Amino acid sequence: MGNVNVNIGIIGFGTVGTGAIKILLEKKKELKEKTGINFCLKKIADLDIKKERHIKIDKNILTTDANEIINDESIDIVVELIGGINPAKTFILNSLKNKKNVVTANKALLSEYADLIFQTAAENNRIVKFEASVCGGIPILKVLSDGLTANRILNIYGIVNGTANYILTNMSKYGKSFDEALKEAQIKGFAEADPTFDIKGNDSVHKLAVLATLGYGINVKAKDIYCEGITEVTALDLKYAHKLEYEIKLLAIAKLHNHNLDLRVHPTLIPQKSMLAKTDFENNAIYITGDAVGPLMLYGKGAGMMPTASAVVADIIDIAKKMVNNSLENGIYYFNKQPLNIYPMFALKTKYYLRFSAKDKTYVLANIAKVLSDSGISIASLLQTETNEDGSAVIVIMTHPAIEKSMISALEALNKLSVIQGKVFALRVEDEF
Repeated sequence: MGNVNVNIGIIGFGTVGTGAIKILLEKKKELKEKTGINFCLKKIADLDIKKERHIKIDKNILTTDANEIINDESIDIVVELIGGINPAKTFILNSLKNKKNVVTANKALLSEYADLIFQTAAENNRIVKFEASVCGGIPILKVLSDGLTANRILNIYGIVNGTANYILTNMSKYGKSFDEALKEAQIKGFAEADPTFDIKGNDSVHKLAVLATLGYGINVKAKDIYCEGITEVTALDLKYAHKLEYEIKLLAIAKLHNHNLDLRVHPTLIPQKSMLAKTDFENNAIYITGDAVGPLMLYGKGAGMMPTASAVVADIIDIAKKMVNNSLENGIYYFNKQPLNIYPMFALKTKYYLRFSAKDKTYVLANIAKVLSDSGISIASLLQTETNEDGSAVIVIMTHPAIEKSMISALEALNKLSVIQGKVFALRVEDEF
């Protein structure tokens, strides 16, 4: 491969943009030695170009107008790192229409408009790469689109949000309350000032949409995915889970059932002995099973300036190599001609963890067992803790596999029992590790 120049324009000079620029500048010589390509940072656009980023750059390449990059005929690759839907969508689509290849980390945009973006890329014979949109520096999308091409993906289980995982780890290891663990995550920079997007599961939903789109070749949107956050999980739930030899993690789950795809994000009990359960604090992990390769797991830093920037630059390099070899066809963007159906949540069959407070009377368990039995749910194990000062007892039940629709019906009936105090709290269980 001869020495060639590839010109890059970056839109967004925030945390990830700063990291990507840092790598491109500081490793410019090393990257050229490895690839034979001279990566030229031609222009950087951001609304604030006066903020100090502690990077030595030519001020003349800074602009507040992204269109200076999009309309510059000399720029080969546009890197979008501003996030959000608009104006990022417009920037990406216009870049593709101007015959530029695109790198983005925008999971929210991809979870809504992947089909439009892929179609526009194909129509203009250009590439969109987005490794940094899921799990920071973990090359999971490369694995799905290239390394596992020979496989039918049977399932994907992901701990894909570092904020939620940091909170749950603190609650699990140190018995901290949700609020205490969240506050510590914010102090240490692992949670935003407004953490809603992370703790409610929305961020994980966007990432699962991207994973499922690549893994199964269908157009998955955020609205297709069931979502529950971690805000109702207590330190007691972690304590009881441990007694049952489980850990609780916020999981992004995609599972194949014949021609149906089960897609959901929720806090989940998983076996303590599993590798996934040992993914602690801000780390991410993806557990995948392919029909040929079997189970495998990728683990690492799921966020942060440099891990995410590493993925951005890897995409830039990948596109540059394809440009040099004149191979810009976007093969990974072809969806299945016979699309899978989204599995309805009410048809899900899984084990459940139930936790509730009840009056400490001899007939209580009989009443609870009858309600569950009437809904077709059988009890696998029962854990009764100490009696509270008000005379109530916390009861934890693990069920045998049951249908979600039946469990919803059972929970409604249980919550109406006079012996139950407060609402019954339920979590799903996954044992496939």
